[in-house]
Amino acid sequence: MSQEGKINVAVENIFPLIKKFLYSDHEIFLRELISNATDATLKLKHLALIGEASVEVGEQQIEVKINKEEGTLHIIDQGLGMTEEEVQKYINDIAFSGAEEFLEKYKDSAKDSGIIGHFGLGFYSAFMVASKVEILTKSYKDEPAVHWSCDGSPNYTIEPGTKENFGTEIILHISDDEKEFLEESKITELLTKYNKFMPVPIKFGMKTETLEKPEGAKEEDKAPTKEVDNIINNPSPAWTKQPTELEDQDYKNFYRELYPMQFEDPLFHIHLNVDYPFNLTGILYFPKMTQDLNVQKDRIQLYQNQVFVTDNVEGIVPEFLTMLRGVIDSPDIPLNVSRSYLQSDGAVKKISSYITRKVADKLKSLFNEDRKAFEEKWNDIKIVIEYGMLSEDKFFEKSDAFALYPTVDGSYYTWDELMEKIKPTQTDKDGKTVVLYTSNKEAQHSYLAGAKAKGYEVLLLDSPIISHLMQKLEQSKENVTFARVDADSVDNLVKKEEEQISKLSDEEKEALQKSITETIGDSSYSVQVEAMSSDSAPFMITQPEFMRRMKEMQATGGGGGMMGFGNMPDMYNLVVNGNHELVQEIFNAKAGKKKDRLIKQSVDLAKLSQGLLKGEALTQFVNRSYELIK
Repeated sequence: MSQEGKINVAVENIFPLIKKFLYSDHEIFLRELISNATDATLKLKHLALIGEASVEVGEQQIEVKINKEEGTLHIIDQGLGMTEEEVQKYINDIAFSGAEEFLEKYKDSAKDSGIIGHFGLGFYSAFMVASKVEILTKSYKDEPAVHWSCDGSPNYTIEPGTKENFGTEIILHISDDEKEFLEESKITELLTKYNKFMPVPIKFGMKTETLEKPEGAKEEDKAPTKEVDNIINNPSPAWTKQPTELEDQDYKNFYRELYPMQFEDPLFHIHLNVDYPFNLTGILYFPKMTQDLNVQKDRIQLYQNQVFVTDNVEGIVPEFLTMLRGVIDSPDIPLNVSRSYLQSDGAVKKISSYITRKVADKLKSLFNEDRKAFEEKWNDIKIVIEYGMLSEDKFFEKSDAFALYPTVDGSYYTWDELMEKIKPTQTDKDGKTVVLYTSNKEAQHSYLAGAKAKGYEVLLLDSPIISHLMQKLEQSKENVTFARVDADSVDNLVKKEEEQISKLSDEEKEALQKSITETIGDSSYSVQVEAMSSDSAPFMITQPEFMRRMKEMQATGGGGGMMGFGNMPDMYNLVVNGNHELVQEIFNAKAGKKKDRLIKQSVDLAKLSQGLLKGEALTQFVNRSYELIK
């Protein structure tokens, strides 16, 4: 018997609200409806397994169909189905979630059944794209089929249905302004995006499969074909399996499944699998990294029981790991996830902490198992590790076990190994261990050569955040300072075993300093005349470590800008080796023109070595050089 009624809702005009506000993206409706169909399918399978449903479930699947002539989209499942009473309860009383009731009733036996749950309003997302929605359903309990229909107002009709097999078919009469959802390409796109790894096979159309040629067939004969169901999802993705079930190739194959346009294999993977104090599975991959911190982000996909939620995982995954790729799946994270929720939720914070620990442990084991292979991968993964050391204290604490400090000669040290190597010889006047480094072997070559000539170890530290990390290391490690090789003369950076005897008196140094300062006429350069070994360069330009590092930190965010330095101008030291033969000649030159020319040429050579000679000054230097050659 047909009957009519009004849907029991607590808010007036719920349908306009659903259409406008329930979800920011209308396309979510398909995810919700297929998730409900998956729930119904898994519930029936579970009830049959424990003997509460006396039906033959067989190979269950969900089917999605388009009928362009009728303007309808169909989602058909072979699940529980509903009786008339259940339609009244679950569809008309929308505040009630059938999945939650089911989980409560069967909480002990159903915990591993994969029920998605928490949908509540999910069914009503259909009205975001449909002017009318029909439900054709028949319960597994062998009660009469039911036909429910609603035109997008609170009014509905419910009457006996003609459906013969248990399960449910949802029919969406797509609205005129949402016709894109009747296009096969659009539905394929959505199914691939949201339902690619749903735990029940999803059929969408048919595909042609090539069969083997029969025996005796000629080479030019075409192989026979047949039409088969087009299953668009993988119901058993790699992360749902135990690590013991998978080979290395399985992980690589799954990476290709996630990122079909990525042609390089990942460097290594981390399989996540925890069930206490929260549920979490997943696989994270370390790809080859670029130096760009932003280009890598938003490649990890978040799932809830194999339903895609988002690829913006900040808040769940520590920020430094958002440059990785892969999948995280947790039933403890709601489908309609918001940034504010993630920042305040206790379970999410525990998940983030667990992932940090798991990644650190994996890096340590890789280092211990095959250090040479780890060193070979260092340049491809260092940006993630250095970012983690900078941003996560717990990761920083664990990093001593695997973080590497490469030298310009291709050696790799852990922190303890580095200290053991340089402590005896590389200290400054305050007794601190000096870690010399270069950020660009080519640009700083002359300074690097000077340091190497004196037997010092020089690191190659060239990532964009290295200034920030050095600041943290200096604060965290005892009695250590970092200095780039061009921050000062190497004799000033590292304490000399014995003071150099100056060939110039203090008065002569002061006179030479004044003469050079007046000749170059550039307030950006502070002239320092010093006594250095005669084999050190006559003129060199250095930039104080502190000032340069603050500018670098300012450029990459934080640091100088945050500390109130504003926009700092470039300031350089022009270090003049008073003991060098050329400097002695400049000092003793009587003719003003000769002295002026020698100073300008020498200073320009020092600028050239630092890439600071440009424009008109470079042209003048070239012309002056030709004159000197003549």
